[in-house]
Amino acid sequence: SGLLPPLLPPLLLPLPLLLLPLLLLLLLLPPSSSSSSSSSSSSSSSSSSSSSFFLFFLFLLLLLPPLHPLPPPPSSSSSSSSSSSSSSTSSSSSSSSSSSLPVEIAISPNNHEVHIYQKSGNQWVKSHELKEHNGHITGIDWAPKSDRIVTCGADRNAYVWSLKDGVWKPTLVILRINRAATFVKWSPLENKFAVGSGARLISVCYFESDNDWWVSKHIKKPIRSTVLSLDWHPNNVLLAAGSCDFKCRVFSAYIKEVEEKPGPTVWGSKMPFGEVLFESGPSGVSGGAGDGAGGGWVHGVCFSHSGNRLAWTSHDSTVAIAEGGKTSTISSLSSETLPLLCVSFITENSLVAAGHDCYPVLFVYDGTKGSVTFGGKLDVPKQTSQRGISARERFQNLDRRATSSETTEQGLESLHKNSISQISVLEGGKSKCSTFCTTGMDGGMVTWDVKSLESALKDLKIV
Repeated sequence: SGLLPPLLPPLLLPLPLLLLPLLLLLLLLPPSSSSSSSSSSSSSSSSSSSSSFFLFFLFLLLLLPPLHPLPPPPSSSSSSSSSSSSSSTSSSSSSSSSSSLPVEIAISPNNHEVHIYQKSGNQWVKSHELKEHNGHITGIDWAPKSDRIVTCGADRNAYVWSLKDGVWKPTLVILRINRAATFVKWSPLENKFAVGSGARLISVCYFESDNDWWVSKHIKKPIRSTVLSLDWHPNNVLLAAGSCDFKCRVFSAYIKEVEEKPGPTVWGSKMPFGEVLFESGPSGVSGGAGDGAGGGWVHGVCFSHSGNRLAWTSHDSTVAIAEGGKTSTISSLSSETLPLLCVSFITENSLVAAGHDCYPVLFVYDGTKGSVTFGGKLDVPKQTSQRGISARERFQNLDRRATSSETTEQGLESLHKNSISQISVLEGGKSKCSTFCTTGMDGGMVTWDVKSLESALKDLKIV
């Protein structure tokens, strides 16, 4: 393999300079005179010319630099091993990123800014600050596939943030609302998102490539108050909404500009934009004939993994589940907890809710019986032996601290010290969740492992 070996060693490179005078002398010498015949003279002249041409060609060869051989081309075995090593490296990095917990989180510290933190070891380090809103931010949602962040705020604006060259750049969304935005949620395919607001409407936003901006379509009727929560059906078309008019509804958010015509579902087959496919009546009864009395504000809504079930929590501490079908049935349970602010399915039959009690609770739905039962508290404090207070210490406390309570200086025993406002599924999805996260108004974030909870709590059964 390769080219020819070197014609001459490097030590003979000065040889052409030495032979140059000799060659010039041979070329300039005249031909020798003789008394031979014309034939002999012609042959001698031809031989001298041929010898002169040979010497001139040799001179040119001597002037050329030596040619070194090229390195041999890589063999097929070495190239395949290098490609396999690179593919294994990329697969291991992608698998590690998919199996581990999220390394970044976007939060708003109750102002007009968004802070992005990146996990470094056991600590969270602030990596970016997003500043574009004029009022405090009320909703944040991060699309995992397209890596875009959407935010909405009290300034009646929404922005879609994209990471370009290490900088998050905002794009304004045309919401067309005259009241504060309250909630935002990406669709499963991340090609549109919905924004609830105090203007008694829902803005379904999608990207218009002709004008290079995000535009919106409004769902107005029959919403009569502020929209507090939203959740998308797995088919990317149906949208559940909970509002302050004590109603939970399912709308069609089909937009022909960005998606194909959807197929029929258990909630309905005709799905033009804005069509109401489900509406809870008074006290959780299905249908829209009631006046909406009872139930309270709907704080949280959530579809199951299959999309056939819808759960919502109200301000009267009730949890309700609707089963989609021709005759929609609703099962509700009045819990003994304080009002629940958020809810999420972790399996098809189990859901987790949390709120003003500062700890998550489990509810189990039985589809055959159509009933909802209380599954138990998920944040049980460790039992610690405490010594009882004596009468003398009680009177001393009255004298020194003007109080006789034993628990005055003791805080909450739960991990969260204030109301829980959001529940997010981290791993496993809504069909078989293995890890979920709760965030609260105390500025804390707690990650819960489902298997650890089942092993720690004997009476806990997640089906």
